[in-house]
Amino acid sequence: MLTRPLIDPFQRRVSYLRVSVTDRCDLRCVYCMSEDMTFLPKKDVLSLEELDRICSAFVRRGVRKLRLTGGEPLVRRNIMWLINQLGRHLKTGDLDELTLTTNGTQLAKYAGDLVDAGVKRINVSLDTLDAQKFKSITRWGDLDKVMDGLDAAKDAGLRVKLNAVALKGVNEDELADMLAWCGDKGFDMTVIEVMPMGDLGNEDRVDQYLPLTLVRSQLAQRFTLTDIDYNSGGPARYVRVEETGQKLGFITPLTHNFCESCNRVRLTCTGMLYMCLGQDDDKDLRKVLRESDSDEVLDEALDEAIARKPKGHDFVISRRQSGPAVQRHMSTTGG
Repeated sequence: MLTRPLIDPFQRRVSYLRVSVTDRCDLRCVYCMSEDMTFLPKKDVLSLEELDRICSAFVRRGVRKLRLTGGEPLVRRNIMWLINQLGRHLKTGDLDELTLTTNGTQLAKYAGDLVDAGVKRINVSLDTLDAQKFKSITRWGDLDKVMDGLDAAKDAGLRVKLNAVALKGVNEDELADMLAWCGDKGFDMTVIEVMPMGDLGNEDRVDQYLPLTLVRSQLAQRFTLTDIDYNSGGPARYVRVEETGQKLGFITPLTHNFCESCNRVRLTCTGMLYMCLGQDDDKDLRKVLRESDSDEVLDEALDEAIARKPKGHDFVISRRQSGPAVQRHMSTTGG
């Protein structure tokens, strides 16, 4: 079995794997999914054992951070089995961090179990603190359920970072209040630009898109934002909010391409490995897994895939190019 690191054609070491464990979600956020989603049949989705095998192969090849995503990862049946299995790599020191991104609806149930498995911090996707607006953005979500989950996470000792997608005409007037609220709660926060992925039906991303250059200038009218060199392993650029002492991140795939330092690849719940969030090039690892029990064959597949990792994505949102850059939804790739 190979243990040498995975290095792409641009000499970037792949040390971060994001894994979508399910395409299903209990919400339908307007920038992520269409309202009438068609979900995958069970036979097309990797089993928890297959997910463990692939993730463990990546850890053996030098991945130091695993992030589980969805859809909503905590709606996957028996998901704690996988999280506990992957936690063994934390105990050996082969993995630095096991974490997940969640919408928070299941945290009241799972927060304590996550801590027991070795998870120390989580990202919670939340775009508003207004209950009616939350229901509108998610199409049917209950904000109280998320708030209960956030309280449970904090009580269990999890460090929480709030992820908010900046949506023009929806939450742009609320982001400063959300930042202040995060300060009161002891949460960090990251603001994210809308990404052109998947057909949203009647929704138009041009109408949703709010550049973070504008968001930062608006927040700076209320807060003192100091650039810092903190790096969480992802694409966010961080500042310290002097009034609260918490960190604020900006993820800017459109206004400030973050590809030059990309250390990430993404695995879908069907076993498709995407070397870039904004490109369609992929590698079918499910086929490799189901045709062979050999880790040598799996290693060959990983090497071949990483050799095709592109320099960057081609995200654009404009009136002339308002369609998705890639057809798969964000929930399929796992962010």
